[in-house]
Amino acid sequence: MAMQTSSCRALSMRNCSSIRRKTSFNLLNFRRSSSAEGFSLLNGTYCSTYSSKKSSLSSKQRSCEPVMAANGSSEGKKQEDGKYKHTIDLPKTAFGLRANSIIREPEIQKLWDENQIFKRVVDGNNGGSFVLHDGPPYANGDLHMGHALNKILKDIINRYKLLQNYQVHYVPGWDCHGLPIELKVLQSLDQDARKELTPLKLRAKAAKFAKATVKTQMAAFKRYGVWADWEHPYLTLDPEYEAAQIEVFGQMALQGCIYRGRKPVHWSPSSRTALAEAELEYPEDHVSKSVYAVFKLVSVPTSCEMLEDFFPNLGIAIWTTTPWTIPANAAVAVNSKLQYAVVEVHSDSVDFSPSNIDGKKKLGNVLNQHDKLLLIVALDLVPTLEAKWGKKLVLKKTLTGSQLENCRYVHPIDDRECPVVIGGDYITTESGTGLVHTAPGHGQEDYVTGLKYGLPIFSPVDDDGMFTEESGPFSGLDVLGNGNVAVIEYLDENSSMIMVEPYKHKYPYDWRTKKPTIFRATEQWFASVEGFREAAMDAIDQVTWIPSQAENRISSMTSSRSDWCISRQRTWGVPIPVFYHVESKEPLMNEETIDHIQSIISQKGSDAWWYMKVEELLPEKYRNEASNYEKGTDTMDVWFDSGSSWAAVLEKRSGLSYPADLYLEGTDQHRGWFQSSLLTSIATNGKAPYHGVITHGFVLDEKGFKMSKSLGNVVDPSTVIEGGKNSKQDLAFGADVLRLWVSSVDYTGDVMIGTQVLRQMSDIYRKLRGTLRYLLGNLHDWKDDYSVPYGELPMIDQYALFQLENVVKNIKESYDSYQFFKIFQIIQRFVIVDLSNFYLDVAKDRLYVGGTSSSTRRSCQTVLSVHLLSIVRVLAPILPHLAEDVWQHLPFQFTTENGRLANFVFESKWPMLNERHLAFPEKEVDFWGKILELRTEVNKVLEVARGKKLIGSSLEAKVYLHAFDNNLAARLVNMCASENDADTLHCIFITSQVEILPSLENLQDEDIPCIGEYLIQGKNKIWIGVSRATGSKCDRCWNFSSQVGTFEDHPSLCGRCYNVVSQPMPVVAAA
Repeated sequence: MAMQTSSCRALSMRNCSSIRRKTSFNLLNFRRSSSAEGFSLLNGTYCSTYSSKKSSLSSKQRSCEPVMAANGSSEGKKQEDGKYKHTIDLPKTAFGLRANSIIREPEIQKLWDENQIFKRVVDGNNGGSFVLHDGPPYANGDLHMGHALNKILKDIINRYKLLQNYQVHYVPGWDCHGLPIELKVLQSLDQDARKELTPLKLRAKAAKFAKATVKTQMAAFKRYGVWADWEHPYLTLDPEYEAAQIEVFGQMALQGCIYRGRKPVHWSPSSRTALAEAELEYPEDHVSKSVYAVFKLVSVPTSCEMLEDFFPNLGIAIWTTTPWTIPANAAVAVNSKLQYAVVEVHSDSVDFSPSNIDGKKKLGNVLNQHDKLLLIVALDLVPTLEAKWGKKLVLKKTLTGSQLENCRYVHPIDDRECPVVIGGDYITTESGTGLVHTAPGHGQEDYVTGLKYGLPIFSPVDDDGMFTEESGPFSGLDVLGNGNVAVIEYLDENSSMIMVEPYKHKYPYDWRTKKPTIFRATEQWFASVEGFREAAMDAIDQVTWIPSQAENRISSMTSSRSDWCISRQRTWGVPIPVFYHVESKEPLMNEETIDHIQSIISQKGSDAWWYMKVEELLPEKYRNEASNYEKGTDTMDVWFDSGSSWAAVLEKRSGLSYPADLYLEGTDQHRGWFQSSLLTSIATNGKAPYHGVITHGFVLDEKGFKMSKSLGNVVDPSTVIEGGKNSKQDLAFGADVLRLWVSSVDYTGDVMIGTQVLRQMSDIYRKLRGTLRYLLGNLHDWKDDYSVPYGELPMIDQYALFQLENVVKNIKESYDSYQFFKIFQIIQRFVIVDLSNFYLDVAKDRLYVGGTSSSTRRSCQTVLSVHLLSIVRVLAPILPHLAEDVWQHLPFQFTTENGRLANFVFESKWPMLNERHLAFPEKEVDFWGKILELRTEVNKVLEVARGKKLIGSSLEAKVYLHAFDNNLAARLVNMCASENDADTLHCIFITSQVEILPSLENLQDEDIPCIGEYLIQGKNKIWIGVSRATGSKCDRCWNFSSQVGTFEDHPSLCGRCYNVVSQPMPVVAAA
């Protein structure tokens, strides 16, 4: 049987003043886009979805996203007058197709600020508190893409929690002390100005620089669309913050966790200060001069008297990548479990293995000057050393490492006798000789071994990395330069060098100056981790870590970390509140002195330490002894600064809570802020400062390379948002496109960004905006009173609501698990593909030509209103500017569940779960899945017919179906006879007619020129045929119908259109 339907042709309408206004208040008259795609609510211009130039549209064209701006003649050109154009319900909205983000986003942000929306929403929510504690970025320069990723991720979470009715408290913070800022100040001064720079002048300039940087960075964060308590940020230079930090230090000191000691620390000669592990980076291409040296053995214990037979030609062979530390050598360590060998070095050469760096290696004089040279090396390394040195090594004796303990050798430089000692498991046969040169003043493992044996902690190196007079002949030389070379040459000249060769390996560099560091023993203040390490490990286990492997990372770092060096030899920082006795140098630091200094700093700031006298800084009890003391000059590690933020912010600020619900920072903070916060909190309160921790990776360019100015691959977030100097190359994408990118990546690993990626994001954003614009436009005359009860909705509408409800449910689950990339995927698939390509595509007919007040149009609008309100709210955390822009263009009011009018999108709350929509029968879900598959196959046959010039538009077609499954066939017949147009097959296929054939017998090919077959869900076979539609074309809807020509007063209309135009036109409220 032939079924007719209306076409989806959209005719232009004349301007008129009877545009229906929103019934809710108008908050601001925003500036509208002047582009052809934009529409002014004031002048009443409309748009048509399709151009009248095109006489037909393919099904492919009709199934793409709904774009409300017409092409061709409809863009600014007057269309030919149509007789029935006034009867067409075209979309109408002032919501622009183009985002115009450079102008529109700041307007929306201004709207939020003027109405204090963040505060209003927080104050109006009553679902409990949510605290995401901000890790303070460093206030020393412009923001980079890593900052953008970090802050936008936090904002997505906070905005989602707002919609979930939480009282979100987010206080932004900045790290304002430390060497980087001090260096920025010094770099801005000439030599003369530096000489006149007093500590107080330097501190004043550093504070001014930090505050100016905070202001700049804050403006950038705001431009990203980030909501926070911008009026009350926390700065680590604020007096109240510094006082809280002193309090944490004092608590740890009084509990015995803080001590002063001389031990090796990472020292940066380029910065002239000690560094924490978090202040280091380890490039893999560092090349050291590695040396194999021999130390002459002079005595042995009774456990290995047999070695005396090899005197005086016996020596122990060591290997080191830091020859400059040999002047500080105090022992040689062996592994008690290893087997060692006495080998004789023969002059016979073996195959000489090339060095790992360009083959550059040099054999020492000792190999040529000795007639008989015997060495002790690890037995397993003999073949390796033979190949490396190019000499035959003849085995003479074997013994264990434990037997070698207490052998003594002569120091190769100052002729001191030094012992052989037992080291730890760090001594292996993976490289070197199996015997380790030990300098307790220049290495952590050496230091531990030295404590065990009472070895001297000798470190003849000054703050600049120069040898001191204690080093003898090397005094004044640079340990990382000519001093290192001088030691090697000295060893060779004195027959102690076997070989030198370049060695490529990881080496610690100062992360600020990008220059190598050294291990150097100095007097420093340390936080002992041993006393609370177990408690810290237990606390880690109680925290939720995202991704889960992050727990392993921080656990391994915490379990193996040595004591934390918290003192720095710099001026710009919080002072370590200690006094030293002028003569004995003994420190004075107790509860009274700490409390007094904390009180002073809370009122005057840490500058007081520099400008107040000792007698003023000491409590009353010690005033008479002030002349016997002097102030310490060390400042605290900046990681202690930021690591105290839980005490200075979470515990002190009203509305916040400790522990925080969440910390979120980059993966490098496992050894930085996450760990310093954990250690200070555990040491003082016995618990972690956070319930959950999220870490994200680094941002790379779109080829996966690290961004670098030298490579020219830096993607600047401000340029992404505002555009660059070259407007064609550096496009302005706006903040929402950048935020969309953040939501699209799996942030738990490293992420990539570049021009191509951003263009893809921009295209997806444009499609999302187009879909939302379509929804707005087709609800221009909508009122909540028009809602059709769920039970009266056509099945296609119920199915659409079922799909939407599932989407919202899945998106909520993804927000709750912080998997934003899944939300991106769901939104992209649902809004751009599923919704636009199917439901919105087939809805055009009943929306445009079905009749203004028809039940099918009202049912469709019911569904569209639910979709619009749901989609805009689930998108709001990610695309807040787009969501608010849509909300301000709603043609109707929205009231929340508690009866409050939502004038802004974040006042609307998260969409309520609708169990009835989710209860759509499973068999119906399965059936509509089959219909969607069938529609796709029908479109393929329609394309074949179009290719054969049988049809142009799909409305010129009649579709024939034969289902080989009787149940399916009966269901398809019922759909053709549906009482409402929405569920009819010809509407779903966007054709004029559909006929279900009971049989394929006696079928003539000339009657149905195009055919195909398809297996639905792999089992139900359906035969598909296409011919030209019967009847004539309706002038109003473009459907073909045999009824056209049967109505005397409207001969060019089909039956449905005749019924529509015969009804009185509804009165539209005046503008």
